[in-house]
Amino acid sequence: MISLEDIALRRGPRLLFERVTMKLHGNERVGIVGDNGSGKSSLFALLLGEIHADQGSVALPTQSLVAHVAQHTPSSDQSAIDFVLDGDEALRALQSKTAMAEESGDGDALAECYAEMERIDGYAAPSRAARLLDGLGFNPTQMEAPTKSFSGGWRVRLNLAKALMSPSDILLLDEPTNHLDLDAVVWLEDWLSSYQGTLLLISHDRDFLDGICNRILHIEHNQIRSYNGNYSRFERTRAEAMAAEQAAYHKQQRAISHMEDFVRRFKAKATKAKQAQSRVKALERMQTIAPAHIYSPFRFSFLEPQPASDPLLRLDEVHVGYQSGSILSNLSFSIGNKDRIALVGPNGAGKSTLVKLLAGELEPGNGEIIQAKNLNVGYFAQHQLEQLDPEATPLTQFTRIYPRTTPQDIRNFLGGFGFNGERVNEKIAPFSGGEKARLALALLIFSKPNLLLMDEPTNHLDIEMRHALTVAFQQYDGAILLVSHDRHLIRTVTDRLWLVYRGGVSVFEEDIDGYMRWAKKVAQESRNASGTKRRESNNFSEKSTSLVNADNLSKKEKRQQSALLRQQIKPLTQSIRQCEKNMTLWQKKADELEKTLSDPKIYESASTADLAELMRKKSGADKEVAKLESEWLSLSEELEQVNQSLSSNTS
Repeated sequence: MISLEDIALRRGPRLLFERVTMKLHGNERVGIVGDNGSGKSSLFALLLGEIHADQGSVALPTQSLVAHVAQHTPSSDQSAIDFVLDGDEALRALQSKTAMAEESGDGDALAECYAEMERIDGYAAPSRAARLLDGLGFNPTQMEAPTKSFSGGWRVRLNLAKALMSPSDILLLDEPTNHLDLDAVVWLEDWLSSYQGTLLLISHDRDFLDGICNRILHIEHNQIRSYNGNYSRFERTRAEAMAAEQAAYHKQQRAISHMEDFVRRFKAKATKAKQAQSRVKALERMQTIAPAHIYSPFRFSFLEPQPASDPLLRLDEVHVGYQSGSILSNLSFSIGNKDRIALVGPNGAGKSTLVKLLAGELEPGNGEIIQAKNLNVGYFAQHQLEQLDPEATPLTQFTRIYPRTTPQDIRNFLGGFGFNGERVNEKIAPFSGGEKARLALALLIFSKPNLLLMDEPTNHLDIEMRHALTVAFQQYDGAILLVSHDRHLIRTVTDRLWLVYRGGVSVFEEDIDGYMRWAKKVAQESRNASGTKRRESNNFSEKSTSLVNADNLSKKEKRQQSALLRQQIKPLTQSIRQCEKNMTLWQKKADELEKTLSDPKIYESASTADLAELMRKKSGADKEVAKLESEWLSLSEELEQVNQSLSSNTS
């Protein structure tokens, strides 16, 4: 149990928390939300012992292992997979001890080391590290590459993999989905859902929080308030509470009415495509939580875009790539002036490459791109944050680009992005990533684009700013092409999905949930194929030797060997059937527990201890299913090898 008793915390002159008392139980998955600067990361620093409370006490379970993502970015000749293995410090210490015992010839010490290595499953550690890296988007070649060869975003992924590799009872993750694509986010969500320990997660991705968390801590007004359930439940509960405040009633009703009008208008023209219908449902859900965002500091909208002919862009047999070769080929499609499209596809498939091509940052290798008259592209990508002048202020940055706009008009516009008062005259250099992203978005929106190309626009943005951006997108009257790992944004903003896969672009007929199911299936098939290749490679010499030896046996010896092989088939087959039966039973238990935990009523009636027990049972059932699946695969491979050997003996 993690215990905070009467905590007060200041950072410099600013008060973050006061009189905070709470307890977090084992196996809870806790989402921590609040405005940027409210104290989320400071809470982590408090738990890690990096800072100390001005008042009160913090207590963690004795001898608990705490894992978190390091801020230091790796850069050395060490391979990626070795860097990740360093996350298991106990394993590395045991490996050093084993090497010393081998060097000294101490047989007793060596035997103890081997036994301990078996106990902690240390021999499978490289395989576990490879699975982590694979899930986060690294291919086999990258796993062996030196850490210094990776860019900043990939080094962040390495730090995340190292933290996940570390054995822990408590796991602290601060914005882990930044720098991940959608496929990696989905994989991480699955991994964290089966984590057996206490998880504390800072995130502004509401779908990610919904898929993992069973408790939300909201930091606001120097307090930390606890809500049972996932993020959607927290948002509804908070909206209901705020709607009950008489002082805000009329303002809230106007916000709800505004959203209802938009939903009604959109519903009238929405197509029957699954993604468009998914958007209708998402917008209807947003109506109920509108009051929760009444006090948001962000209020802005896109300016009326310049009129342009339709389609805005048309591609005819276009190829694009880098010096290493073509990435996307035979691109033939058009983007209409009202299209709202989300690009989906596996990591490295070429989504960002396509956006750069449409933005004019990449030239086509061949083919033709035809632009509409008066096309005005608004392009947002993470590298544009680096192009802001660090020595300039928001006001001077705006004035340079829009010299005919009065300073007061700029001030009024920037106020909607959270730059109020003298903040417009502060240097950009010390701004946070979220503040720089807001400024870059403001500069883009002011240009009145009729085509928005948005590559991960919500990175570094908190939930309030994401909500404001979503509302602004809904009112925007131009075309949108979006790449994002934020599923809520995709649901509420886009009507169509385009799949970027295997060098091409095609329409994906399902909605974003359908894409996630497809992506999981493709990833599993890829892992199975890789595993088969590795097993074939590892067993090649053994199988070859077996065949050679069989050729050298006499007929009598072959018959004897065949008889022994046949004796192995029946017990193996029985074991496989029993394994399948057990898998069915445990999967049924896991499904029943999942159904119980997904019922919102359980969080109202059950005690904290009962909830913790249910979560422990669910985690245990998931682990048992995974263990049985691995056992089934191993037994099936063994049976296949016996049948192959028997076949070669009798041929």
